[in-house]
Order: sequence, then C-alpha cells, then structure tokens
Amino acid sequence: MTLKEKLAEDLKSAMKDKNTVRKNVVQMVRAGVLQVEKDNKITLDDNGVLDVIAKQLKQRRDSLPDYEKSGREDLIAELKAEMDVLMEYLPAQLTREELEAIVAEAVTATGASSMKDMGKIMAAVMPKTKGRADGKVINEIAKSMLTN
Repeated sequence: MTLKEKLAEDLKSAMKDKNTVRKNVVQMVRAGVLQVEKDNKITLDDNGVLDVIAKQLKQRRDSLPDYEKSGREDLIAELKAEMDVLMEYLPAQLTREELEAIVAEAVTATGASSMKDMGKIMAAVMPKTKGRADGKVINEIAKSMLTN
C-alpha cells in the first residue's frame, strides 16, 4: 500500500470515527501532495509524499513558539495533536546521539573546520536524515562541533 493510499484510507476511517483533528491533518497533507503534483506536473512517489509531510510538520514546529508566546493553550494543544498525527507517517526519528554520529562523520568526510563549511556538512547530512530529523537540530549539532 502506497502512502497516498494509506492517507486515503486514514481519511475514510477518521471521518467514520468523527476524529476531526486527524481528518483535517490528512486532508491538508493530501491537498499539499496534490498542489505539488499539479505545480510540477508530476506524480509523487512515497518519498515525495514524505517530503510534503515533513514540510507540514516543520511548519507546525515553527509556529509552536508563537502560540506559546501568545498563551493560547487551546491552539497549542491542537497544534501538538496535529504534529502527533504527522509523526505517525514519518519514519522513526533519529536520536540526538545518532545525529551526532552522522554529523561527526560528515565533518570528517568533508574536512570541515569552520563555520564557512556549514553548507558542505548540511549537504552531506540531509540526504541521510531525510524525514527522520529536524534540520534545526542538525544545524545546532554541526555548529557545536565546528565551534569546539
């Protein structure tokens, strides 16, 4: 079963169960997939769908601090519920230790020695961690390795 088929099935079951959060998230993901497909005149495979899901998750992670600042507990709870639903579709996330090992390997492989080499490190690390790690965390780990 492809990821698109799974999303269609999950949408049906969410509607039957009257689970509005799940239904809304799945609809947003499906709309995002459709938008990318129409814009680029392509049909996305599972990796492309994962990219759309990861992008949706990143948008919510970026919005969370603003919601917390405003003190909107109702919106924060809804946003976290949406993030939980999105995480179900992504592959298992890498731990910080695993990410540190991957970044250290990339630093060695690229011969990076200063912050100027950050692009090389990110270019080496991102394909290995696609959909399994937040780019901000990877960036943070790389910065700490380069400044030490």
